[in-house]
Amino acid sequence: MDWNLRTCARKGHVTYAPSEADYRDRLHADTPLGDGWRCLRCGDYVLGEPAGNGAADDAPVLLRGRALRSAFILRLLALERWTRGVILILLAIAVFRLKSAQVSLQELFARDLRALGPFFRQIHFNVSDSSTIHSVQNVLHAKPSTLNLVGIAVLAYGLLQVLEGIGLWSLKRWGEYVAVVGTTLFIPLEVYELSEKASWLKIAVLVINVAAVLYLLLSKRLFGLRGGHRAYEETLHEESLLEVQASAAPAEQPAN
Repeated sequence: MDWNLRTCARKGHVTYAPSEADYRDRLHADTPLGDGWRCLRCGDYVLGEPAGNGAADDAPVLLRGRALRSAFILRLLALERWTRGVILILLAIAVFRLKSAQVSLQELFARDLRALGPFFRQIHFNVSDSSTIHSVQNVLHAKPSTLNLVGIAVLAYGLLQVLEGIGLWSLKRWGEYVAVVGTTLFIPLEVYELSEKASWLKIAVLVINVAAVLYLLLSKRLFGLRGGHRAYEETLHEESLLEVQASAAPAEQPAN
């Protein structure tokens, strides 16, 4: 996939007229239909006036190539965070609703157990030995304050996931920091749950979260890694200048 063409097709071309005559002449083309300027992202010529002009040092910093792939990955992570956040928020709502209906549910559960007593005796099923029945009873008999704490904790985690998604989707640096910190805090809990009972889903979630943290730390140079934010910004700026030079370079003559 040509990420540059894909992005230009969605967002439009980016043309720029450097004040340096050498670059300007090579980015400009006279055509029968008027002036054409070379796109700094994909390299195609675009008819009309350039979108910007000035020194090559002030050329727009474009996401292209690897940077565009990085943006695509971050937005995939944002979608995953939003999905998880919505599920957690719905779960928190369910916990709060359970608290309000707890007494009626206890009565309904006890009545159903009594009604099913003859059937359980026929199949020799001992209700008192069932861990599933015990788990349901523990939830139904939990204190309202305990359910409140569980609901608030789940809701806070869900909102954190939504916040991470917003930051990652908008490609903001604060979103990358929030995603790294928030994900790292829960990795020990995921490892503990995996040690208690392993499943492919838990393993997949853990691998995705660890990979996301490492990717963000290294590629975005967070917390001062690989030169930190200044080095990251300098790299983007240098790539922008290189793209001006590469776009302005004379086209290779076809071999005879």
